[in-house]
Amino acid sequence: MKDLSAKLKLLASRSPHWVEFRYHRRHVQTLQVQKGLVKQLKSSVTSGVGIRVLVNGAWGFSATSDLSDSSLEKSLKRAIECGTSLSQVKQSKVKTLPPVRLAKGEFVLSGYESLSEMSLEEKLEAVRRAEAQTRDKSPAIETASGYYNEIFEDKIVITSDGADALSRLVRNEFRLSAFAGKAGEKASATQTVGRTGSWECLFEDHSIDSLSEEAARLAVDLVGAPRVQGGLATLILSPAMVGLLSHEAIGHTVEADFVLSGSVAAGKLGQTVASPLVTLVDGGRVDGAPHGGGDLLVDDEGVPTQSTEIIKEGVLKSYLHNRESAAAFDVEPTGNARAWLYNDEPLIRMRNTYIRPGAQSIEEIIASTEDGYLVDGPRGGQADSTGEFMFGAQNVSRIKNGKVTELLRGATISGQAFKVLSTVDAVSQEFKLDLGAGYCGKGQPAKVDAGGPYIRCKALVGGVQE
Repeated sequence: MKDLSAKLKLLASRSPHWVEFRYHRRHVQTLQVQKGLVKQLKSSVTSGVGIRVLVNGAWGFSATSDLSDSSLEKSLKRAIECGTSLSQVKQSKVKTLPPVRLAKGEFVLSGYESLSEMSLEEKLEAVRRAEAQTRDKSPAIETASGYYNEIFEDKIVITSDGADALSRLVRNEFRLSAFAGKAGEKASATQTVGRTGSWECLFEDHSIDSLSEEAARLAVDLVGAPRVQGGLATLILSPAMVGLLSHEAIGHTVEADFVLSGSVAAGKLGQTVASPLVTLVDGGRVDGAPHGGGDLLVDDEGVPTQSTEIIKEGVLKSYLHNRESAAAFDVEPTGNARAWLYNDEPLIRMRNTYIRPGAQSIEEIIASTEDGYLVDGPRGGQADSTGEFMFGAQNVSRIKNGKVTELLRGATISGQAFKVLSTVDAVSQEFKLDLGAGYCGKGQPAKVDAGGPYIRCKALVGGVQE
């Protein structure tokens, strides 16, 4: 990679325009077992160089998987031609990129070497055992599924204004699903974990045995469980549900490209948008939560990542920026430019998005809740630029007189995210990043993580109306 880095630096020094070279090699391995049968066992490698230039206020982009000198030079020429053509018709032109501290050196996250040395057979056997173990937990379990995926990434980012960064990391995820049936009723439950790091990092908080036990138990318990009564309710959201809310319903509205397009967060810097108990952050690393599924040391524009306080004690403080949007807002970039593959252009994307913990214990919060629900198990959903959201929850537990009572079948929660965060009156000291097995979609995928403490708030619960 060092020889390629030297070659790209030489090409950058010769370019008549600002240029960014981004080499990306991705190695993906995926395993899936269902009903004791191997359903997926695949490995793929993708590599190449994406080249982006800024010509008279317009971007030009080209990519090639051929790393020869002649191919790189031709690709650079095509990028310049694209930028030149676009600059002649583009009405809103990009400002000259302001000077910024750019990454130089090697940026390596732990786990890459040890996971690459672990054989595919070992990983497959672990998935097979976990699936069989889950299936055998109860006669009510009709089938189960085990899934494992790992993504090894090597990158070089070179820019003509000084970025010179080599990065290496691996992201992995594990998923167990159980499907139960009894007396004509059916239910399913899924337990997931995702990290950036080694096999040991993946299971440092949840062992395979505990994931299997919880998936099977929950699937069986949900069969025939009563359904949630719909309406406005007091909710205690788990860290995973807090992460889903933080990422989907808040995080996307503060990505600066969406802000410029008129999201609900536009023009609200300095305004109170949430309870003073809420501090929302997006970071390349998270103190106290190592190996987050969205960990990143340097972004795809060569900007070192940082922790950005989006909301501080209820007040909107910052948007998330790449270099272009930072120039438009006259601020520093936040290291949020990310591209999925070498032939994708970097977009503004989140990394690890979370609400900071508070001072109460979850036991104290539950004990002080007279009537409400404990909501866990995010099942996806939708949110838009207005902050309106609707999310599914796998399992909900009723709280009456300060005690968790019956388990209820999953439900949906909905509302306007900033309004919901304004109702927060309790934040736990317990904290977890819990969405590392997920992907974010925004024209192209991105591996992210999200989470936080337990929070108590008010939102609409979708269920059976009385």
